[in-house]
Amino acid sequence: MKVLVVYYSMYGHILQMAQAALEGVKEAAGVEPVLRRVREFEDIERDIPNHEHALAVWNRQKDIPVCTLDDLQAADGYLFGTPTRYGNMTAQMKRLFDSTVKLWLEGAFEGKPAGVFTSTASTHGGQETTSLSMMPPLLHLGMIIVGVPYSVPGMLHTEGRGGTPYGASTVAGARNELQPAPEDLAIARALGRRVAEVTRKLRG
Repeated sequence: MKVLVVYYSMYGHILQMAQAALEGVKEAAGVEPVLRRVREFEDIERDIPNHEHALAVWNRQKDIPVCTLDDLQAADGYLFGTPTRYGNMTAQMKRLFDSTVKLWLEGAFEGKPAGVFTSTASTHGGQETTSLSMMPPLLHLGMIIVGVPYSVPGMLHTEGRGGTPYGASTVAGARNELQPAPEDLAIARALGRRVAEVTRKLRG
């Protein structure tokens, strides 16, 4: 039984959240964690060497395999992570969803659990809207949405950091100067574990 963590990250925040979610998946017995990144656009990939921080993050993740339709089809559960772009998911993540028509027609995703996670530059930069914008494609594909209950430690707070019932989240800062708070990574890990446990119950 496999749970696939699929993410897009240019500055490293979502990469850290994905790794935390993967650790959570590993905590569920009998579930195999799989990590994949979303394919970058060719023009952006060519431009990455011109940006020191983006290049450093690229080098950290370049050996992580790009997600394929075979990866999506083989998985029993999913976690999808993307930073926000104007309150919505990145075009790179949307392209991945848009590429699944063949699998959608086959019903390949029906009944499979999925959770989402995101990052924003500011506390009101679209953490909730980005998570919600990722859900309609998942529902169209027949997936079962898994959120984060408030019983998860660190969820009920008034601090300038992440954590929503719609999915794990974190604040990157206007210049990407912040790192995910330990509480945000813990929530991502809890979401990974929860998706894996739900997957095991539904697909086992």
